[in-house]
Amino acid sequence: AAQAAAMLHSLGVHTLQLLTQAAACILLFPRFLLTAVMLWLLDFLCIRKKMLTMPTAEEAASTSEGPPPDDPPVCVSDSNRMFTLESLKAVWHGQKLDFFKSAHVGSLAPNPEVIQLDGQKRLRILDFARGKRPLILNFGSCT
Repeated sequence: AAQAAAMLHSLGVHTLQLLTQAAACILLFPRFLLTAVMLWLLDFLCIRKKMLTMPTAEEAASTSEGPPPDDPPVCVSDSNRMFTLESLKAVWHGQKLDFFKSAHVGSLAPNPEVIQLDGQKRLRILDFARGKRPLILNFGSCT
């Protein structure tokens, strides 16, 4: 009986996770489509601008000098397009992470568990707060 109850509980947890993922997909799909259209338009406008401003063969032969080397590129290059499968995957993943994050503007800050450097004592971040003094978390630099 205990094994059957554990299986039912496991099935319930998996069903709840599946329903949560399905709800997230339904809620995120319109945002994802809007972002995909914006990436497509950006690529389209860059390619259009590149085609319209492309010098003719005569102009290219008459002027050997190009733009100064410190000029930023006008738009993405053909090899670095915005509207690619990889960029769309990254947009979808980012929107999913944003949807499932535990911190939201206007709500209470999350209070995750942390382990002290000695590895023995587990505390919560807000356990380090003292009175009305602000708690500052410095995550350092990766550079």
